[in-house]
Amino acid sequence: METHGEKGAQLGLISIILLGINGIIGSGIFLLPNQVASLMGTAGIFSLIFDALLAISIAMCFAQAATYYDEDGGPYLYAKDAFGDFVGFEVGFVTWAIQIIAEATMAVAFATALGATFPALANIWAKNITVTVLLGLMALMNIAGVKVSKIVNNIVTLSKLIPLLLFVTMGIFFIHGGNFTPLFPHGHYTAGHFGAAAVTMFYAFAGFERVVVAAGDMKNPKKNLPRALLIMVGIVLAFYLLIQTVCTGVLGASALGHTTAPIQTAFAKFAGGFGNSLVAAGTLLSTGGFLVASSYVTPRSGVALAEHHMMPSMIAKRNSKHAPYVAILISIGISILIAWSGQFGYLAQISAVSRFAQYIPTCLAVLVFRRTRATAADRFQLPLGPVIPVVAVAVSIWLLFQVTALQAVLGLGALIVAIPFYFLMSRQAATAKDLS
Repeated sequence: METHGEKGAQLGLISIILLGINGIIGSGIFLLPNQVASLMGTAGIFSLIFDALLAISIAMCFAQAATYYDEDGGPYLYAKDAFGDFVGFEVGFVTWAIQIIAEATMAVAFATALGATFPALANIWAKNITVTVLLGLMALMNIAGVKVSKIVNNIVTLSKLIPLLLFVTMGIFFIHGGNFTPLFPHGHYTAGHFGAAAVTMFYAFAGFERVVVAAGDMKNPKKNLPRALLIMVGIVLAFYLLIQTVCTGVLGASALGHTTAPIQTAFAKFAGGFGNSLVAAGTLLSTGGFLVASSYVTPRSGVALAEHHMMPSMIAKRNSKHAPYVAILISIGISILIAWSGQFGYLAQISAVSRFAQYIPTCLAVLVFRRTRATAADRFQLPLGPVIPVVAVAVSIWLLFQVTALQAVLGLGALIVAIPFYFLMSRQAATAKDLS
């Protein structure tokens, strides 16, 4: 199936780049630099470059797959058409799960940032109370039918970019060269730490898939999309490298590895209360704003499954405000349980792991489509033949082997949970067909 033609295209190169940057830079970069420093010291920068290359490879596979479709569905459609209904259902189900996990991760990110600002709230009980109240408020807000406005989204974007820009432009004058030696902690490389660091920081790059699945709405996707992907991820990588460099140069790898709010701590060291307050406010506004948007969007994934007869119809029920209250309560309830289960760095790894349940099937689907579908001459075409999807799949699988068994189960467990739902819904569909 072909994508929208040029007449329906609306997003130009600049719009695609801005949309991508906004979708990638979030709470992760405010809170993750310490995780990399604790594992690899100053050499953690190499894990950022590694993740950026992987993100570009996977994003280009999404771009290629998106050129065949003019309807919503993204990874679900790719997997369904390439590998059948069962795999498609698995990917569709796990998409909802991914958003629930990401929502829990953002709630814990908010509680972590709040605890860094107010130490009395840094204990486990305060964190659990904070995420429960926060997610509970999100549920009540959405059940009441409240929608996220453009003004709120603009505030969120500015709140996360302004502190980061000021941090980098001011922080480079306070870097101490001695903080970059030795390159590796204890002067040597510890086996397994690179993989753990790469998995953790990949969370900070997640979000590019929101852009590439909209390829059908872009002007000249063959030319603009690959350029936008390279520019977008390049800008994000430069941002992250500068942030990691300033954090390390100001605090040192050892001190950086022991702080829960790295940018806030580093900014406060050279800008005092101003830097501390600015980053604290920016982190909370950014994370809270993303949570508002996520809590609105996430239940709709469950509703979509129910409306396509892939989940029980009750999940699609709406109240008088047209809010899908059943899906909202299910999504928020599971998010709270996940948020209780661990700290931000741990949940960030689980969130990153879960996304590969979308990424790997899409990359594999591209290999299938190369043999079964023809791409129009004016559309984006993946360079180097099958090389990019094969490398993306291989590296993704390698990363999955770098996490603990529990993190793998929590991150990919939705694939197992989906199985009984698939057979139950298939049986109901078959019964309804026989009755008709």
